[in-house]
Amino acid sequence: MRIATILSALLLGQTAPQPSIDGLPLGAIPRQTLPEHGCAAFLWSVGTTRALVAMANADPATLRLSIDGTITDLPRDTQQGAAGFGFAETTAYRAGTTTATLVMSVKTRGDLKEGAAVSEATLRLDREGKDSVVLPVAGMIGCT
Repeated sequence: MRIATILSALLLGQTAPQPSIDGLPLGAIPRQTLPEHGCAAFLWSVGTTRALVAMANADPATLRLSIDGTITDLPRDTQQGAAGFGFAETTAYRAGTTTATLVMSVKTRGDLKEGAAVSEATLRLDREGKDSVVLPVAGMIGCT
């Protein structure tokens, strides 16, 4: 099964973006598309509310989030370990005093072509002067 087909079906079923997931400063992001080249990880919250909360691009290395209702693209700052498909096991994205750290486990599967599953991941948001937030997420990586 092609990863683009699965991602398309998942994204089409999404309702309007939510400004907050379960009272957290992280909210849903609108429908996203695969990059023209390279890979992207599409990550959904796995708590009480299920919503697309992040899209990480391998190149350019950025993380798209909704923080306090504002869509924000954070550039990659540091990374360590190899997860595959152009992603590290642990990646920190930073802009100003905002840091988002994505830790993910990437699993290839025989039924997925041009991508992989992200079965376990956490997204941590740190902002100066505010409480840190950790959100469990999971999703898929799609490549073109």
